[in-house]
Order: sequence, then C-alpha cells, then structure tokens
Amino acid sequence: MVRKLGADETALWSHVAASVRPMEGQSRPPLQPLPKVALKPQPTSATPPKRTAAANRIAVDDATLDGSWDKAIRRGVLTPDTTIDLHGYTSDRAHALLVQRIGDAALSGARVLLVITGKGARDSDTERDHRHHDDRPRGVIRARLRDWLNGAELRPFIAALRPAHPRHGGGGAWYVILRRR
Repeated sequence: MVRKLGADETALWSHVAASVRPMEGQSRPPLQPLPKVALKPQPTSATPPKRTAAANRIAVDDATLDGSWDKAIRRGVLTPDTTIDLHGYTSDRAHALLVQRIGDAALSGARVLLVITGKGARDSDTERDHRHHDDRPRGVIRARLRDWLNGAELRPFIAALRPAHPRHGGGGAWYVILRRR
C-alpha cells in the first residue's frame, strides 16, 4: 500500500529531488515552493526555559517499562547488576550511600539495581513494637526511598522503580531500573 504525500511533504520531496542528478534520459521534476514553518518564540528572561525532561516529571513508580521488563520481574528471572543493602543505616547515611552507589552503577553501565530497605514495622498493638532499641521509628528508609529517587539528585538516572520478586526480598526490596546512558 502506498501512502500519498501531503502538500508539505511533496514540496520537501521536490527540493530533495532537485538536489540529485537525474538518470540518463529523465528530467528533473518542477521545483515547488517550501511551506512556511512557524517558529516557536524564544524564551525571554521573564520565562526561563524548562530544563527537566518529561520523564523526570513522572514519579519513578509510575514510569512505564516495556512488557518484557515487567514480565521478567513477575517471573522472577530479572537479574540485578548490583545490590545496595540499606539495612542498619540512619536515614541520612542510607541516602548518601544510595546516591553514591546509583552514581557508580550508572557510570559502570548497570541497568538493574536491587535496593534492600527491609520491610519496616509490622502491624502490632503497641507503639513500642514499632521502635528500635534506640527509639528510632522503623521502616523510615523504605518510606523515604521513593522521595529520594524522585529528588533532583537521582531522578535523571532512574527509569523506573518496581517491587522486587520474593526471591530477591519481596516487600523489603526494590528493583531500581536505571536509564541507558
């Protein structure tokens, strides 16, 4: 099936055809005027340019992957390139380690990171059961992971975030899929 060219495409094609030498015995088609193209206005100092790519505005756990990624995750056949275990760290130290390790992984060309956060506190009757021995709340790293990955520091590296398969830690771990570089 052959698609007919629109007026804009026909005009552009005539300029391309005019730039080549015709075959022996053939003549050049007539040159048609190029269509007018409206230019976008340049930003002024009052309207700063947007510097974030559209993918950077999508939350990491809302970002889509093609079907083969999600199928591999569901089947448990996805193999992480590296693992980042954040167990036992304070929130600040865990964040610093995450930033460092994601940067290193991105530079090395890794695509899949397994980030282990732990499951955090489980439902129980007393508030005391939700605390560590030093009175810190449990599950802080797990709760903050999305915020850290969506932050300006890490978001440019991240393609998507998915819960890990049970063989890699289930509810206490996450696959962080890095963008291709």
